[in-house]
Amino acid sequence: MANDYQFWMGGILATQLEEITDDPKKVDQGGFWAALISFEGVRTFARFSKVEEREFLQSQWEPIGTSWRSSLDRNSYINYVSRTREAISEGGVYQVNACRELSNKVEDGSLTLDGLFSKLLQENPAPYASYLNIPGIEIASASPELFLSRSGSAIKTSPIKGTIRENETAFGEKDKAENLMIVDLIRNDLGRICKPGTVDVSELFRHEKHPGLVHLVSDVAGELNENTTWEQILSATTPPGSVSGAPKSAALSIIAEHEVAPRGPYCGALGWIQGDRAELAVAIRTFWNTGDEWLRFGTGAGITWGSQPAQEWEETQLKARNLISIAGGTL
Repeated sequence: MANDYQFWMGGILATQLEEITDDPKKVDQGGFWAALISFEGVRTFARFSKVEEREFLQSQWEPIGTSWRSSLDRNSYINYVSRTREAISEGGVYQVNACRELSNKVEDGSLTLDGLFSKLLQENPAPYASYLNIPGIEIASASPELFLSRSGSAIKTSPIKGTIRENETAFGEKDKAENLMIVDLIRNDLGRICKPGTVDVSELFRHEKHPGLVHLVSDVAGELNENTTWEQILSATTPPGSVSGAPKSAALSIIAEHEVAPRGPYCGALGWIQGDRAELAVAIRTFWNTGDEWLRFGTGAGITWGSQPAQEWEETQLKARNLISIAGGTL
């Protein structure tokens, strides 16, 4: 395969692409794999033969000058939130992460995202920032959220639920209730693959500062059962609970009913796996391109009974605003 493909995350650069598969059994056999699992569950594992510690090679980005379009306009999104609140009032679901896709057509046909990722690293540093370029997809992510880290049998996830502006100091009861619901869901997910009694909320309601925002974060950790495979881990935990809802199956039904564009890599998992070690982020704050002229970006908000539809629209705007300003164009 061509050797100009690459993956970068946390100072780890992987090059010399050797193989692409959707089979997690191959991942269990060892080697360094970049892993992308879409929100809809499509798995892509890319094995690279050269792995080194290196800073990302900086390149230039020409800012976009046109307006972004949304898969759901303001009225449609507000209706989505209102219908979700009705479903919550009927008792079938408690929380749903409602998203929409922003897209912008780049006319010159030379869309590459390494320059945009360089700019994200400079202007919106994120703990799980990553860049992936393999056949069929290119991703520049400034994710602040850990989906899964693994070291041997130890596994941890750190869901984000709750967002305020950086000049605000306190989270409301809605944010805390939403966070707690997702923590309970994730405890259940990990309980399917971890030894009984080892799943623990190691930290609840931590405040994390990010550019322009403060997030409410909790940590859930456990010890994996003996001989747990990556197929078992991914089947139990994807899509990430923080960007789907609770109960997960009911939330996914509502999402499928109302979101007109598939999320694809957005709200999926992105990172690396190497044997019994891994670091995977929730692919939020993420730009992607699938080989056409369209640059895409996703944004969303967690909906509970206490949600105010117009305020949830504004939260999706807030989450997108800083990243879109870096890429260029207007919301």
